[in-house]
Amino acid sequence: MSLRIIPIAQQAKGNFNGGQIVENKPIGFPREGGFVRPFSSLFYWARAEGIVGSTIGLHPHQGFEIMSFVLKGDIRHYDTKTDEWKPLTAGDVQIIRAGSGIEHAERLEKDSVIFQIWVDPDFSKTLNKPASYDDYNESVFPVSREGDVEKRTIIGEGSPLTLDTSPMGITRYNLKGKLEIVKADDRILALYVIAGSGMLNGQTVEQDDFIIAEEDNVLTFDPHGEMDIFVIEVAKELDYRTYAERSGHFA
Repeated sequence: MSLRIIPIAQQAKGNFNGGQIVENKPIGFPREGGFVRPFSSLFYWARAEGIVGSTIGLHPHQGFEIMSFVLKGDIRHYDTKTDEWKPLTAGDVQIIRAGSGIEHAERLEKDSVIFQIWVDPDFSKTLNKPASYDDYNESVFPVSREGDVEKRTIIGEGSPLTLDTSPMGITRYNLKGKLEIVKADDRILALYVIAGSGMLNGQTVEQDDFIIAEEDNVLTFDPHGEMDIFVIEVAKELDYRTYAERSGHFA
């Protein structure tokens, strides 16, 4: 089967503060279980939900580019680069280019939901760069509509968000009718069904399914009502060895 569909039951699991924040992880760490290991420049992907308001304390990062996408509710973020707490709300995005090192903390309010996604931009270059941090309000991301499909470009043409990790594209779709996504031969698509259910190339997909499309170049969604889909495009082949490849812990 050329499409890999990984339901939430087969994803890695995690939590913070005794279950005050719970996570399912399409791409987790080996000790957490789950069926998917890092691939291309995608190293880690977690969906985190605040069961109550709770803070993940100060912790360090290096090398990676770490993106947080607020799907629902409100969060606050602190890092040692800016030395202040900053609020973000649904639709907003934050990016930490961890570079030579940074520490950060984050607070999820009750019922808030985020994606946190780590990508590998080539540590041989980024470990020599100073860390940087940016917030992006939802309003800065281009939105287009075609029929019953709304497309929001988070990384791509017209978006101000850029990464050292390349090539990389991120798009969010809200659809009440059919959607066709076409990818190039040298790309892989990683997709998450944020909400809703439907058919994808003749197979049923449901909320919280994670999908990897490597060989199928045309993906056709036919929703059962309405769907919210998050899509990341990465390269099949990179011109550098990733942290996962060099560390050997994720084989």
